[in-house]
Amino acid sequence: MSRSTKREILLNVAERLFYEHGFRGVGLKQIISEANIATMTLYNHFPSKDNLVEEVLRQREERYWSYLDSNVKKDSISPFVLAVEAHGRWLKEQSYKGDMFLRAIEDYAGADNEIENIARGHKAKLLQYFQQLAQSKGKDNKEDLANQITLLLEGTTSMTTLIGAEKATEYSIAMARILVQQSS
Repeated sequence: MSRSTKREILLNVAERLFYEHGFRGVGLKQIISEANIATMTLYNHFPSKDNLVEEVLRQREERYWSYLDSNVKKDSISPFVLAVEAHGRWLKEQSYKGDMFLRAIEDYAGADNEIENIARGHKAKLLQYFQQLAQSKGKDNKEDLANQITLLLEGTTSMTTLIGAEKATEYSIAMARILVQQSS
């Protein structure tokens, strides 16, 4: 098994375990055991648990943006609705138990570390994404629309644990259509 393959296995196992049990609920021994790798292999790739968490979040964020970009045609009539639909599918497939970035913010808040910065950065990028989209669509109230759509996605994410991804997304799509209509 190549060095990069072991790293990928470690990241995938760690992400699954962190997502299922929380960052604090998973120790390195469990990750090493489930990844079926040597302790030194883990430390060769990640000097600490925090480094592993950072890389898991970076990898997840990269996947999220890749997923969103592949599902949102920015030149369409309403890329905002497409983004809400794509986010809903992501929730159903990848975030059915809540948002990993919010968990990271909660677990590492005030620790002045890179983990919290990565997680907060993800939220800020979401807002910037919609600001740029609103600007490219020539929306007069681009700041308002970007904040509203971002808030809508965050609410959808939170409601997923309560009513499920499909229902939360259904409500969000209806609300996004109203927001976009009002911003015309």
